[in-house]
Amino acid sequence: MAMRIVANRPDPAILRLPWHRPLEEWPDDVVVPLPRGLSRHIVRIVRLGTRVYAVKETTGDIAFREYRMLRDLQRLGMPSVVPQGVVTGRATREREELPAALVTQHLRFSLPYRTLFGRGMDAEHVPTLIDAIVVLLVRLHLAGFYWGDVSLSNVLFRRDAGALAAYLVDAETGELHESVSDRLREYDITVGCENIFAELMDLSASGAVKRPIDGFAIVEHLRTRYEALWRELTDLEEFGGDEMWRIERRVERLNDLGFDVDELDIVTDLGGDTIRIQPKVVDLGHHTRELRDLTGMTVEDNQARRLLNDLASYTAHNDLGREDRHVVASRWMHEIFEPIMAMIPPDATGKLEPAEVFHEILEHRWYLSERTGREVDIFETARDYIDRFLTTKPDEAITGQV
Repeated sequence: MAMRIVANRPDPAILRLPWHRPLEEWPDDVVVPLPRGLSRHIVRIVRLGTRVYAVKETTGDIAFREYRMLRDLQRLGMPSVVPQGVVTGRATREREELPAALVTQHLRFSLPYRTLFGRGMDAEHVPTLIDAIVVLLVRLHLAGFYWGDVSLSNVLFRRDAGALAAYLVDAETGELHESVSDRLREYDITVGCENIFAELMDLSASGAVKRPIDGFAIVEHLRTRYEALWRELTDLEEFGGDEMWRIERRVERLNDLGFDVDELDIVTDLGGDTIRIQPKVVDLGHHTRELRDLTGMTVEDNQARRLLNDLASYTAHNDLGREDRHVVASRWMHEIFEPIMAMIPPDATGKLEPAEVFHEILEHRWYLSERTGREVDIFETARDYIDRFLTTKPDEAITGQV
């Protein structure tokens, strides 16, 4: 059987990979020593020139199904890895058949949950991890995606201004529907609670955390946060005709959560005495889109919120409130953000994403200002943070050749 590669973003370099060898035998000059999560399949991270991919061995049918599902999720704007292609018809030099392979683009600055715990996360940070899973699960359900295998192992995490953002990396059990029924949502939540409980108990037993994890409390936290967020995004709200301000209040609450409301269903009775509203189309990324419109930067939503707050402080401090926001944002980029990023040594640019570095510098300024009893200059703060903290952090992106 001839080898076949189906790809939506053709990269001729993929042909150079040693497809005639089982994935577990691929040599070190191909495989990148990046942290990988637990998987029922053999997975390797490989570099091809400046590009980095994840390769997973599986059956041909499953590979094609997951490839198409990930493409659908990308079209829906869901946070998931980007599919690159499927390789079938693999065989050794001796013509022994080898499994098919799914190729996805490596998600820069992302980490499996176990690696996060190896880099300072402890039991008290677990709710932050769960909150990221909850936001991901709610977004997927709103888009009509039934996951079928919710777990920490099927997610990669990126830092987001002190919080975390979760990305789906395994969609082989997923299904797309016009809408996800309450029964399927409940099943996803139940499976997620069972899997995450087991994963956290295993993590705790391994000694990776200093203090014990209360698995039952975490499961309750997952259910409670999911139900609260789902209600906020989907519940029907009823009020009197003299309370029209509640429409704006509902939209503001959703914006504060990071969601944009693209469409509201508003119904009034014949006399206009009673009004019912329900969000019909909501999408996470309110602050991300606002920052991108002003600066061109694309970052996670909490990072965008933090940068927008600093932009607002810069505007007030320089009395620029009457100026066009795009002009002010350009000045802030030129005078504050870009000079600070230029201070980072080349060998430290892979430690954290620029927006996360800026967030940590703002946190560090608060600490320094409290300690010294004065407002510390942002550039003085940046130099101190970069020298004392950033350069000692492990890399979370691939920055050099392997």
